[in-house]
Amino acid sequence: MSSVLRPAATGKDLSTAGKYRPVSTHLAIAPPVSVVIPAMNEAENLPYVFKTLPDWIHEVVLVDGNSTDNTVEVARELWPDVKVVRQSGKGKGDALITGFKACTGDIIVMVDADGSADGHEILSYVSALVSGADFAKGSRFANGGGTDDMTFIRKLGNWALCTIVNRKFGARYTDLCYGYNAFWRRCLDKIDLDCTGFEIETLINIRVVKAGLKVQEIPSYEYLRIHGASNLRAVRDGFRVLKVILGERSNRRELRRQAHHSPLLDSVRGEVS
Repeated sequence: MSSVLRPAATGKDLSTAGKYRPVSTHLAIAPPVSVVIPAMNEAENLPYVFKTLPDWIHEVVLVDGNSTDNTVEVARELWPDVKVVRQSGKGKGDALITGFKACTGDIIVMVDADGSADGHEILSYVSALVSGADFAKGSRFANGGGTDDMTFIRKLGNWALCTIVNRKFGARYTDLCYGYNAFWRRCLDKIDLDCTGFEIETLINIRVVKAGLKVQEIPSYEYLRIHGASNLRAVRDGFRVLKVILGERSNRRELRRQAHHSPLLDSVRGEVS
């Protein structure tokens, strides 16, 4: 594969590999990686976010949701080359879509700004992508994952919504409403994102499956928000997620229709008649 070099397998010296950048002792990659961080009044949490980000990433895109604290200044102090994008709309979905448009890397990683995500895990996401996946989906409930930040009600709601998506769209997700994901930038042309709130994560997961993209779940551990309070409201946002799920048509009927009217099948029918 042209985008990945494994020193242990090839025996090549990375110093002669040219375009490859080492990301671990056993892996080097060619594609540049962009990390998108939507943030609004997260100045106190950003130090915890940035300290775990790998130094080999191509760029950090901070989408500022009109913060009234010094979020932008702190980000620039922590990561001098940070690309700051001002959000014109409202909501997490709008912020992420804005950030995606500003990315120049071939791989995009979504990271929350509340300090709940461990940036060291980015290596696992990128490894999955350069090994053949289109979408690397973080899961708190896959073997090796976990969470410190979900009540019983939220876990139950997440399980119920995840079950509906799996049955309706033929997915095999173990987690649905989680914002730590990574994908090839080219995937954006196939999933056409168009929502503004927290339900953006569910919409991405559904449209990735509908587009027939290859998904690999990555065990991820979610920590407690360090400072401040989340804008997430379990019941309100749960209903918004359910509305998105019910609003998305399953592609199973369309696939059956295409198979029913396929040229090959039509020719067979013609020969039989």
